[in-house]
Amino acid sequence: MSEQSSVERERVTDTELLAKYEELYTPAIADVLHEYGHEEQTLDPQITPLEDGMNVVGSAFPIVGRPNRSVDADEVLGRFLEMHEDVPEDGVMIYDTNDTTSAHLGELEVTSLQPSGVAGAVIDGGVRDTSVIRDRGFPVFNKYTSPVDCIFRWELLDWNTDAVVGGVRVSPGDIVVGDGDGVVVVPQEIAEEVAEDAHDMATSEDAVRDALEEGVEATEAYEEHGTF
Repeated sequence: MSEQSSVERERVTDTELLAKYEELYTPAIADVLHEYGHEEQTLDPQITPLEDGMNVVGSAFPIVGRPNRSVDADEVLGRFLEMHEDVPEDGVMIYDTNDTTSAHLGELEVTSLQPSGVAGAVIDGGVRDTSVIRDRGFPVFNKYTSPVDCIFRWELLDWNTDAVVGGVRVSPGDIVVGDGDGVVVVPQEIAEEVAEDAHDMATSEDAVRDALEEGVEATEAYEEHGTF
């Protein structure tokens, strides 16, 4: 952890903070979180990008639901539409579905959400209409795919509330970062400090990489730059 993290830093806007995270990769963020004592901030590794190369960065918008085959489909749909109106620009819809069979996101939802600037979705659950979603380039990280619509068998309980997704506690406004290595959640209260320290770590790793490519021994590179 850098010395900067123990002192007050100049506050930045949400847009500026997200821009900093867009320049980072999840391993650096996870390493810094470990140094901060937050060792369990990476989601279940079964939650992966819908397509290779997909990345997502945004502010957490947690969604909570559960299987329920007694639901009224019209009521569920109405709640979904209401929930969609609350997702902020740059928000990442991050789902605690408690489900293993239904699809919780599909083509029409993505078509509705994408023009509003929603950053993407992370689903401890399922997605369908995958070819269309890939074509639209909407970032989705999910556990499985399924053609089964959740509207008929799943209850949307609450949104923009605390949740546990993929084994990680997530609160509204936390920073969600996903790439090919997985999805990590940064608690909002330390998000600025983590971004600064992760940038420092990435810079050090770049220096080590350059040294190794120039033929410097690994031990020497580590001793000079303090990371490996």
